[in-house]
Order: sequence, then C-alpha cells, then structure tokens
Amino acid sequence: MASSSDATASHGSTPQTPESGSAAEGSERRGRVRLRRAAVMAVPATAIAAGLVILTAQGALGVQFAISGMPFTVTATDLNGTGFEQFGNLDNMAEGSPNAGDTGGQVLVVTSAIKDATLTKLCQSVDLGGTNLRIEAGAGKDKVVASDLTTDSTELSGDAEFNKIEIGNDASTLDKAGVQGNKGVFSQQADTVHIANLRQTNYATTAGVFKLPGLHLSFSDKAC
Repeated sequence: MASSSDATASHGSTPQTPESGSAAEGSERRGRVRLRRAAVMAVPATAIAAGLVILTAQGALGVQFAISGMPFTVTATDLNGTGFEQFGNLDNMAEGSPNAGDTGGQVLVVTSAIKDATLTKLCQSVDLGGTNLRIEAGAGKDKVVASDLTTDSTELSGDAEFNKIEIGNDASTLDKAGVQGNKGVFSQQADTVHIANLRQTNYATTAGVFKLPGLHLSFSDKAC
C-alpha cells in the first residue's frame, strides 16, 4: 500500500550572536538525528507485530515527493509478492502544509517494498470530509499486478506468511527488492510474502508498473 524541509523565525526576540546561532543550529540537527533514530527503534515492534507487513516501500522509485499528509486506506483479500523488504522511515509534507498539525510536517512510517506483487479485490479510499474517494480493481479473474511496488504505512494488519525471512538486517544491505534504507536502520526481508485480509493506512505509494483491471472510481459514503 519514503523526503525533506523546515525553518522558523521569531520576531522581537533577543538577537543571537554567530556563536549562539551555530549552537542552536547544531542542537536542531541533533534533534533531527534523534527523531530519525526513534523511527529506527520503532520499527521492530511495528513490523513484527501480529498481522505484520504489507505492500511496498520507499526506494525502488522511492517516495521522493512531498506527501499531502492525508492518509488513505488500502485493503485486499490477498496479496502475493516476490522479493519483499521492510524498514523504518520518515515522510515529509510540503512546507507549510495545512495537514502538518503538531507533527512538524513529518510522519513516522514503515516502508515496505515488493519486487513483483499481485492483489485480489483491491480497494483504496481517502476521506475527503463527508465523502470518500474510492477506487476498486481486481475483483474479477484478472488480478491487480504491480512491479517495484512501495508503500509507506503507519498501520497494517492481515494474516502473513513469509518464505526464507531474515529479521534484523541493516537496511542499507537489503537485496530482495532492489531497495535500500539508511545505514544503521533495522529491517527485514524475505524471498516471498503472502498476506490474507490485508488492511493498511498509507501516506504514499509508488510502483514501476501498476495494472488495475476492472478499475472503478467513485465517491462513496463508505470507506474501504
């Protein structure tokens, strides 16, 4: 189913000397590093919990765009994938995004990548406030097909099965889906993945190829 920026100024405050300004910048940089490390430490608990893993990760094409900050739901009755990877990441909204709230414009995500995937009865919906933009595909004999599929998720569930899984890899060494994360980041990968009753909350998705047979787009009062 991961980026970029920030800056602030205050009016009427005590002027800073070059030395104090440098110290403040250094402190801000260290704060960002600590936030990234928090993302890394959060992955094991999130990634290996019960229904675990899903779809796609940042990297193949990679989420190199500024996210809107509006989450969307993705469901499928079955996901089958070859070449699976997963690691922690941070997504960034456009500077000044109205969806930033108190997040600072960043979202802590689990980035997943699948080299080749098929999905049955795919449904995607985004809440527009009073109505949902809903997309459905792959409900017939032809399934949804994706290559170099990546997703950035904050929640995911389902009944998962992995073949030849490796847990605890350094994300910079992953080689199953052609995607790598940052050095020192906890990750996992597997030769194949199957997930039944997939459900995830995503902030970004990319794919090299995404085929949606039987595509139906509509506004609905029902989310996926």
